[in-house]
Amino acid sequence: MRVTIRLILSLILAAAAVVFISTGFQARQEQERLEEELARRAAVLADSLQESVEPLAAGGNLEGLQRLVQRFGARERLAGIAVYTNDGRPLAVTQSLPSTFHSPHDMVRDVMEDGEGQGLFLTDESKRWHLQVLPIRWAEHIIGAIAIVHDAGYIDAQRDRLWRQNFIRLLFHVLVISLTTLLIVQWNLLRPLSKTIEWMRHLRRGELAEHDTLPKGDVFAPLAREVTHMAKSLTAARAAAETEAKLRHAAESRWTADRLKEHLRKALNGRPLLLIANREPYMHIRQGRQIRWIMPASGLVTAVEPILRACGGTWIAHGAGDADRETADASGRLRVPPETPLYTLRRLWLTKEEEDGYYYGFANEGLWPLCHIAHTRPIFRAEDWQRYADVNAKFAQAALEELEDTEHPCVLIQDYHFALLPRLIKVKRPDAQIALFWHIPWPNPEAFGICPWADILLHGMLGADLIGFHTQFHCNNFLDTGDRLLESRIDWEQFAVNRAGHSTWVKPFPISIAAPEISGEISKDKFLKELGLTVQWVGVGVDRIDYTKGMTERFRAIERFLERHAEFQGQFTFIQLGAPSRTVIKRYHDLGAELDAEAERINRRFQTRQWKPILFLKKHHSQEEIAPFYRAADVCLVTSLHDGMNLVAKEFVAARADLRGSLVLSRFAGASRELREALLVNPYDIEETAEAIYAALTMSPEEQQRRMERMRWTVQEHNVYRWAANLVTELTRLQPAQEHVAAST
Repeated sequence: MRVTIRLILSLILAAAAVVFISTGFQARQEQERLEEELARRAAVLADSLQESVEPLAAGGNLEGLQRLVQRFGARERLAGIAVYTNDGRPLAVTQSLPSTFHSPHDMVRDVMEDGEGQGLFLTDESKRWHLQVLPIRWAEHIIGAIAIVHDAGYIDAQRDRLWRQNFIRLLFHVLVISLTTLLIVQWNLLRPLSKTIEWMRHLRRGELAEHDTLPKGDVFAPLAREVTHMAKSLTAARAAAETEAKLRHAAESRWTADRLKEHLRKALNGRPLLLIANREPYMHIRQGRQIRWIMPASGLVTAVEPILRACGGTWIAHGAGDADRETADASGRLRVPPETPLYTLRRLWLTKEEEDGYYYGFANEGLWPLCHIAHTRPIFRAEDWQRYADVNAKFAQAALEELEDTEHPCVLIQDYHFALLPRLIKVKRPDAQIALFWHIPWPNPEAFGICPWADILLHGMLGADLIGFHTQFHCNNFLDTGDRLLESRIDWEQFAVNRAGHSTWVKPFPISIAAPEISGEISKDKFLKELGLTVQWVGVGVDRIDYTKGMTERFRAIERFLERHAEFQGQFTFIQLGAPSRTVIKRYHDLGAELDAEAERINRRFQTRQWKPILFLKKHHSQEEIAPFYRAADVCLVTSLHDGMNLVAKEFVAARADLRGSLVLSRFAGASRELREALLVNPYDIEETAEAIYAALTMSPEEQQRRMERMRWTVQEHNVYRWAANLVTELTRLQPAQEHVAAST
């Protein structure tokens, strides 16, 4: 209240000062204008009288002079006229002329001496006058003078009146503006500030509920962002401390970001971590005139980004956002995350031809279908292979620049986009400890041998000291492939490949997620109402639109489920969140249309006016947007035809703090090796998947809780921090060969 009163008084005083100065300036301008106008009028009148007075004065016609001055002296604001001889005697004077001017003023004598007319304002007895004097000439001699006197008092009166009127009017306007400003300040500043203070008080005490949010507003938007980030950090720190305390009490030790940071600090001995991936963790895009950042939809980003948040370092990636160049420095570097910078992102720029050949061509039309046994024929083009090799060389050059001042650097290379990169780096930096993690499956030797450059790819990969896959099965396939296609020695006891004097260990590292604790609950009914659904059961699927995800088979399993269990018709809706992906590739473009047609066909078959079985939402969804779908679903379907891991299964489990819901999981996804309590299915078997959906929806709450507790324990214990710790620990344990590494490909 005191602040408000001080603010009101300050505004009024400031407004009054502005009005006082402003109106005074206006009054002064008006006074000058009226004075100029009066002086001009007096000069014109004097000139017009001069011609009439001169012959009358020269002829001594005093009666004529008196009539003349009397006639002109009746004008408005004219005090009077006087005609003087050259010795100062009055010849004619109007009756209204003040007695002060019956004898000539000093200026009259000056005019007769100089022969030049003059005018001036003067004050006599607190009255203002204007005196205009012209000489009277005859035969080129000055025989007298004519004086015209105006009452100038009206100028001061009008000035004062204008000052009062303007002051009152402007003061009223300023007061209205001040009060309006005060209301705006109260509504948009003081009120939100008060709420913010109260919010921060609850935050400090740890009393915030999930629905308690920081007041939003344009003025407080920057502060809201910073305080929200601070709140998240404090909440995370408090949760981490509570978790750590619980684990200490239970004599357990779960991997956390802080524990990973400390572990890697010792393992790396102060060396920075260099991570190389095609996908960048933060992309800057243009929306109208604004630039905003997004996290791309990527399982790799979801899994790996928390590692660099925990331990710092540099992430090298392709800068694909249309505003990426504007937000990075000349070398493509910037600190991220944008809200709380913790590590460096180094962006590389690829031409359209490079991106088409390296990424869409060789990587995703060649290696992706080759490694995923999903019955899509891989396409290999020589020009795509050349682009792939060129881009690998470009990333190698950037990596070497980043490693320039680091001894025995530690490098983590991610995925099938960079099969040649380990060798390219190793040739230049044999002291580097290099790990390549292959996020997708590895096929058998016969399948991989389809690639025309299979031996070159393998040779490039074996430049790494450690190669990681999700499962032991994929490790075995890789070792078999190396044994068949390359001249090498396989150590099956150590799971290593020895080639050209260099050993590469091949081990399974099943990747995971950060598995944050998500507290609180949502109103399922309210959530479904927002989606326009009035059903009892809900299923959810979250995928990139990719032919390996088994989405077509999933839709058909839902159709078969509704056929066999008609009691669920009108009561069950499946929500598919589909993120468009690689749409420039024809197979992906066609798949989107196929899925639309399949969902529409099934909906036409079963839907009623109020219900349809499949809701297909095709757009990119953030993790925050996806979480409510996970938490409202009765069943989550992860039916990949072939997948290295599939983190959606783990995200769903991590989101179910209520220990409810069921997971239907493909046995061809790497996650099935860990989440044994899920309902495992063969996604090609439509009947089996349909019955798994029925089993999930009819499962007792006790059975759901038992299964979910076990799966949640697995996800929390084997989280991404443990994955990173195991991978880096295994890498740093290996001593890189110092001998020459063969560079030929």
